[in-house]
Amino acid sequence: MNKLIAPSILAADFGNLQRDVEMVNNSKADWFHIDIMDGVFVPNISFGMPVLKAISSHANKTIDVHLMIVDPDRYISTFADLGADVLTVHYEACTHLHRTIQAIKASGMKAGVALNPHTPISVLEDIITDLDLVCIMSVNPGFGGQSFIENTYKKVTQLKQLITETNSNTLIEIDGGVTNKNAKQLVDAGADVLVAGSFVFKSDNPTETIADLKSICN
Repeated sequence: MNKLIAPSILAADFGNLQRDVEMVNNSKADWFHIDIMDGVFVPNISFGMPVLKAISSHANKTIDVHLMIVDPDRYISTFADLGADVLTVHYEACTHLHRTIQAIKASGMKAGVALNPHTPISVLEDIITDLDLVCIMSVNPGFGGQSFIENTYKKVTQLKQLITETNSNTLIEIDGGVTNKNAKQLVDAGADVLVAGSFVFKSDNPTETIADLKSICN
């Protein structure tokens, strides 16, 4: 399977959001990665439903929504209605993870689980076969532009082994600090989807940067 590039809209220019969405549409990117933060689960607040609705109205690629919020169950149907194709919740925010995953799938979306840097892969052993995606946080969630955590490679290898052993079809997504310096090593370790925010949108030519990442990974 071709490796996927998912620019993180959190790093886009909010004053020119439609322009940046169109740039992603016209680039070699595969997904839009959209972080929803509530200021409670993480110490930051990002955009809410109206902005997601605006992005969805212009985006013509897969919309990958990453919920960094407490009590995500309250909003599952709302995000489905707003056009999310993939909905990822944090393991650390879900009391009844299996029920949450089933609710996401029942709403017609693919279901993902994100793990904070300190959370071990082993917590997914009983649910991996139900997951479409696992998002490994390679920075602490809540802010863009952070440095990549080197232990991520080990976690990717462990997760790939779990997926192989259970004959699962789960995709491995990496979120945080992804650049052209670590993309190849992440893919070699087993990553399928690379989220890149600041590295793409703060570059001189985001379209070219996306194309470069794509060529490195495939």
